Amino acid sequence: MALSLRRKQLDVIVRMLHLNQQQLPNGGEGQGEEEAYKLLVMDPPCVSLLSPVLKVGDLRRHGVTLTLGIDRPRQAVPDAPAVYLVRPTPSNVDRIAADAAAGLYASFHVNFSTSVPRPVLERLATACAAAPPACAGRVARVADQYIDFVCLEEGLFSLAQPRAYVALNDPAAADADITSLVDAVALGLFCVFATLGVVPVIRCARGGPAEMVAAALDARLRDHLLAKPNLFTEAASATVASFQRPVLCLFDRNFELSVGVQHDWSYRPLVHDVLGLKLNKLKLPAEKYELDDSDKFWVTNSWSPFPKVAEEIEAQLAKYKQDVDEVNQRTGGGSGVEFDGTDLIGNTRHLMNAVNSLPELTERKKIIDKHTNIATALLGHIKERSLDGYCDCENDMLVNGTVDRNTLLSLLRGKGTKEDKLRLAVTYLLSFETPPSSELEQLEAALRESEVDMSAFQYVKRIKALNTQFAAASGTTTKSNIVDWAEKLYGQSLGAVTAGVKNLLSDGRQLALTRTVEALMEGKPNPEVDDYLLFDPRAPRSGTGGQFKGPFREAVVFMIGGGNYIEYRSLMELEQRTQPSKHVIYGATEILSGAEFIHQLAELGQKAGLGGGSSNTPPD
Repeated sequence: MALSLRRKQLDVIVRMLHLNQQQLPNGGEGQGEEEAYKLLVMDPPCVSLLSPVLKVGDLRRHGVTLTLGIDRPRQAVPDAPAVYLVRPTPSNVDRIAADAAAGLYASFHVNFSTSVPRPVLERLATACAAAPPACAGRVARVADQYIDFVCLEEGLFSLAQPRAYVALNDPAAADADITSLVDAVALGLFCVFATLGVVPVIRCARGGPAEMVAAALDARLRDHLLAKPNLFTEAASATVASFQRPVLCLFDRNFELSVGVQHDWSYRPLVHDVLGLKLNKLKLPAEKYELDDSDKFWVTNSWSPFPKVAEEIEAQLAKYKQDVDEVNQRTGGGSGVEFDGTDLIGNTRHLMNAVNSLPELTERKKIIDKHTNIATALLGHIKERSLDGYCDCENDMLVNGTVDRNTLLSLLRGKGTKEDKLRLAVTYLLSFETPPSSELEQLEAALRESEVDMSAFQYVKRIKALNTQFAAASGTTTKSNIVDWAEKLYGQSLGAVTAGVKNLLSDGRQLALTRTVEALMEGKPNPEVDDYLLFDPRAPRSGTGGQFKGPFREAVVFMIGGGNYIEYRSLMELEQRTQPSKHVIYGATEILSGAEFIHQLAELGQKAGLGGGSSNTPPD
């Protein structure tokens, strides 16, 4: 049975909506009579985690008649119970205590999205105790739910931690800030595995954020496993019976920078990058759309190249028109045949079939119209920005290791946003180990002609230079001063940057990330991963207990510093081609478009005093 993160998160949420009953009414499909009316109060992060898994109609089915923001003014509904789902922050518990003291609702069922720190829990208890006597009695339950992650679909999740890449690579970052972020990432991953009910074996490269997160998560899991029972007790027997545990493969964004900035020609990455898909929702000027697994066209075509998607829309529209004509003919519409009553039963049957097919035809037309509008909007951007040219040029560089200088320079001087040009230039830098200096000068001149802020370009250029110097220095007995300076300037991630240099170029279409994950899942000796660290939270701290290296049927792959749909697709392809089949879940601190990531690189360049000015406008 494959790990099912979205389903398990949804199960926890549904149980919470039914006031944490172990046996849900109607098998969890609806509410009992006594639950026909309840309110749901959330903070913005919890709205984001709930949004992709439950729609308004689903909430109604589970007895929620009003959804309210904890940070907004709310009217009293004293005869209804309220379910709170919030992060365990001091401001949230102060609000809950004030609501209880004011008697806003009949009872308070408080659910924290992750484990509540003891000081925060004591703050809630103290505030309720200081309020009128009835206040504490209104708080019916306080529970930790461990669902503090956004599950966009069955195999994709985000911890919704923005700008983690900047925070970890900021030259001015304080150790305390980096430690705090690492702990937050470890806690988010702990929630993921607590929801799955399995304890992973953890693998990561040495040095950098990946090792720091691995160590923090390992410590958190070990501490939790000391308690009996614990969150993993229920699932332990099943896991032992199958002798299977998943491997958690941790990576730092610097492992394969080029994937973070490149343009892609597939439907889903295009919609995300160009039109701003967020939490499975898309806003166009005239319409709002949901793009999730309830949309069959999206599920089937979202990884197809854009031209194929346009062809499929045309084909489905033609098929729809044909089916409508067929229904019209069956019911005598426009046939010119005079009805004489001799085939009353036959005509009635045709009419009933037509009536029954109407809802399905209507739904098909709605989906065709939706994707026609999306494709039309995409086509406008593609033509306006020559995005097909950018995709082709980057593909040649990354996959074939070749570049047409005239094409490259004409793109940098021609159509496209400043971010498009910067992404192309950075892809060029990452595609060639030692680009000719004359070519590099022409490229930089073209960027300046287009008034592009050079900070991101200079930042990546500096990283490459440091990598070269580091590689030369590592062959000697002592590190040079430049490396000591580089470690200070670029924070904790330099080790991961240098480890990933050889991986900046992918073999064919398969990303370095996917190759490495496949090697880690196979568990065989492999020079690419032999030096990867192994943490096993179930093994003794000392001794040789933590040597379980696989093979693994299931993996959770997590990118620290921002992931993207290109890596997600590559890992899905790994699933499909392996025998026996493997199952991979992909997660990241946040899911970033290329434009969003290039702005983070630019910010780091500016912080390091590289480039100048800021003529690129940050995305909304």
